[in-house]
Amino acid sequence: MAILVPAILVLLFASIQVAAIFLARSAALAAAQQAVTAQRMLDAEPGAGQERAAQFLAQPAGEWLVDAVTEPPVITYDNGDPAAVEFTVRGRALSLVPWLDLTVVETAHGTVERFTDE
Repeated sequence: MAILVPAILVLLFASIQVAAIFLARSAALAAAQQAVTAQRMLDAEPGAGQERAAQFLAQPAGEWLVDAVTEPPVITYDNGDPAAVEFTVRGRALSLVPWLDLTVVETAHGTVERFTDE
């Protein structure tokens, strides 16, 4: 029993940590997707994507991501008009071990809505 209980506890904590990392990655990706969705709309305001990501991360689902930062969007232009937008969200997953730094980075991209002649 003295040998099995520590091993079981280590496996239990490791599985909880893996779940926390998974949930943090999901929260970061969802925030990046929300930012892209807001920014890719036709005639969207310049900070709409970052604002939407911040709103998502303020909800309970975003609590799995600590110190979350939404980087400025990367906008690709085609003939002077925005053609695509990309957002990256960085943060740290919740950790059971205080000194363990589990950085999470997720990126989402999409095309910008626009009128075409085709």
